[in-house]
Amino acid sequence: MKISAFDARVGNLLEYNGKLWRVLSKNHVKPGKGGAFVQLEMKSVGDGVKLNERFRSEDKIEKARVEPRRMQYLYADGSSHVFMDAETYEQIALDADDLQAQTPFLLPNTEVQINFHNDAPIGVELPATVALRVVETEGAVKGQTAAGGGKPATLETGHKVTVPVFINPGETVKINTDTGAYLERA
Repeated sequence: MKISAFDARVGNLLEYNGKLWRVLSKNHVKPGKGGAFVQLEMKSVGDGVKLNERFRSEDKIEKARVEPRRMQYLYADGSSHVFMDAETYEQIALDADDLQAQTPFLLPNTEVQINFHNDAPIGVELPATVALRVVETEGAVKGQTAAGGGKPATLETGHKVTVPVFINPGETVKINTDTGAYLERA
């Protein structure tokens, strides 16, 4: 199935130049001159080679034909992460290297989609947003909320993000899983 390069998400599997690739990061770029483009950092599923490629808005890329299965994240076990099939209750372990940028958004009992290609797990697709609790941040100072910007915060998974100054420890915030950025209070 052909999709626009702008519709590719982190974790998607793509067929490009005769290989199967996993999208590691995505960056929209709107230069001052010329048309907008998307920069995709991809890793080959077979040999682990990385590739940075630019795609224009009119470019179409082939999304890999895979069998998606709805699974639930259970726990981290050393250097692997254990998932359970929601229908058959079968458990599988995926290496932390295969998840890379997605681990800061995994909490136990999180529903994810794991894609299988020839009965082998090859990629995890997270929900578009996740709700995570803030465990550490500076306290708000009265009257400081009018100033723009934000302050650093550490979430329950260890992910560091910039949040508005009115967010306090213990609050739950929504995080975009593609960019890792704060969206709103949950």
